[in-house]
Amino acid sequence: MIVAERRKVIKELLIKNKSVKVSDLVDLLHVSEETIRRDLTQLGKEGIAEKNYGGAILIEEEKNHSIIPPVNKRKLQYSIEKDLIGKAAAQLIKEGQIVIFDAGSTNWYVGKNLPENSHLTIITNAIDVAEECSKDETASIYLLGGKLRRNSMSLVGPQAEIELQNYNADYVFLGTSGISLRQGFTSSDLYEAEIKRAMVSSGQKIVVVADHSKLQKAGLTSFCHFDETDIFITSELADKEILKEIEKRGVEVIVVPVSEEINEI
Repeated sequence: MIVAERRKVIKELLIKNKSVKVSDLVDLLHVSEETIRRDLTQLGKEGIAEKNYGGAILIEEEKNHSIIPPVNKRKLQYSIEKDLIGKAAAQLIKEGQIVIFDAGSTNWYVGKNLPENSHLTIITNAIDVAEECSKDETASIYLLGGKLRRNSMSLVGPQAEIELQNYNADYVFLGTSGISLRQGFTSSDLYEAEIKRAMVSSGQKIVVVADHSKLQKAGLTSFCHFDETDIFITSELADKEILKEIEKRGVEVIVVPVSEEINEI
């Protein structure tokens, strides 16, 4: 078993049982205690596990300092900017393509601006995104199964991750809680991060959409590094120096003008 697979197993056990023991993991994974301790150290750096004597415990969502408002409230924050980003993102999509959306207010605006009568196949774990996209009667919509997170009205967990293995999408659109030049695109929720990683593995083109405020903070854990990302769409309000650094890392950056629209309000 390779390192990534082993750590995924440990993360799944942490999420399920809230804690793990080094001795149990040694027996289960057939590796040394030293190897398991290195794995737990790495998961600690990712903000997933807190090491203790003999093992580690899951860092629960409520212990995180990043508090995310409900998704309907987030739609109202920077709504003009998000709508313009959504329009730019939607223009990438061609008729008949397969598209994956994760949960998030900016992704809802992408769904809102999809081209009409385009016979798209849409896969999402976000109830509100599915509802918005269903307004196009030519679209085929698949809602992933899993546990409901009321805060984002999204479905998460192993069931959704397994279902994603069946898909090969033309585009994957992902929102982000924050952006770090060291860690890439980050999430403030461990469960959402796992779904996002699974979506990255199921797409040909990976597109991250985010308003300017996300460049000023980093979330709890990384879900997609710059070398895994094809396109990043934001607005001209974003920090230009950070955008230049992202471009240097091989990501196509699309910057949407917003000044005129904001001045008209």
